[in-house]
Amino acid sequence: MQFALTPEQELIREVARGFFDEKASSAKMRAALQTSAGYDLNLWAAMAHEMGWAGIAIPEAYGGAGLGMVELSILQHELGRRLVPSPFFSTVCVAAPLVAAIADESQKAELLGHIARGEVRVAVALTGRRGLPGCEGITAELRASRGRYQLMGESGLVIHARACDVILVAARAPGTKGREGVSVVCLDASGAGITVEELVMLDLTRRMSLLRFDNVEIERDAVLGESETAGDALENALDLARIALAAEAVGGAEWTLEMTCAYTKQRIQFARSIGSFQAVKHRLADMMVLLEAARSASWYAACVVDELEGEIAEAAAIAKACCCDAFYRCAADAIQLHGGIGFTWEHDAHLYFKRARAVASLFGSPAWQREKLASLMGLGATVASPGF
Repeated sequence: MQFALTPEQELIREVARGFFDEKASSAKMRAALQTSAGYDLNLWAAMAHEMGWAGIAIPEAYGGAGLGMVELSILQHELGRRLVPSPFFSTVCVAAPLVAAIADESQKAELLGHIARGEVRVAVALTGRRGLPGCEGITAELRASRGRYQLMGESGLVIHARACDVILVAARAPGTKGREGVSVVCLDASGAGITVEELVMLDLTRRMSLLRFDNVEIERDAVLGESETAGDALENALDLARIALAAEAVGGAEWTLEMTCAYTKQRIQFARSIGSFQAVKHRLADMMVLLEAARSASWYAACVVDELEGEIAEAAAIAKACCCDAFYRCAADAIQLHGGIGFTWEHDAHLYFKRARAVASLFGSPAWQREKLASLMGLGATVASPGF
């Protein structure tokens, strides 16, 4: 397994970093948060159309670039560095793998083609109001009726649901639980019977909503693949999303360390920069150790997807737990080392801290990931609700 980036991968990272440094500065990010969409529509268009990043990990047969998880993780890493508010994660990192895993060939050609060309923004509704991870969290119901279906119930923590074109909804047959009876349906975001309630979230850079479905009429061709058989494929797609989320967390942790190091060199106390104080050096060194361990876990998981398919579940659990813990610790330490200014609304430190806390909860907390890993290793653990 090769851990060094190839020249082509280094070029992707260099181009992405320059792109986001120019177009996703702190001021531009804060301005985007004030818009009705919650992100910069022009920036998304540039990413999807001009740069072609929406199709980076989609097979060439469906109009994508045909690259792998390593290349996708590079982009997620750079997005995380700048806290870029964007539908990229939900569309490219969650929806695309889900469609690839579940849909039939005609559905893949249509949906993946639209995603690869940057023609649609996709919100993915995979859990209920409580936000439990995986198939256990699905509460929306899909009822069959004379060759058609009715969708009812609700889905929570849906990313950018107010500013999307298509919604993928995970729903279950009445009376089923776990991976049994799970289907995924594709809906027009403006369809009848769908109510969107925007939630007040800790993370200001990634808006989420609660969706309610009031007897939404579903045609058979709107169900991806075979109905009631999507459970295993959904769990596999979620593992890929966790790996992408881990890469984003590493990018955020990296930026908080760089930002904090720069500040400690400039802040003068007792006629010396505070970065010269031993206690501050130790704290920065601890952040660096956490970051490097997380970086290794993230790149390993990305390489596993591309080279060792049978180990994806374990690698995803390790990466999500390790990287989210590192991001949270680095973001918390960044606030402390910035002193008074780190607690102000004007400084970006609080935005990184809130993103770190939110990323840790999404698709299963670090504690949940460790219990899952223990279960996969045969240690007899049972995956529980997310805990912190």
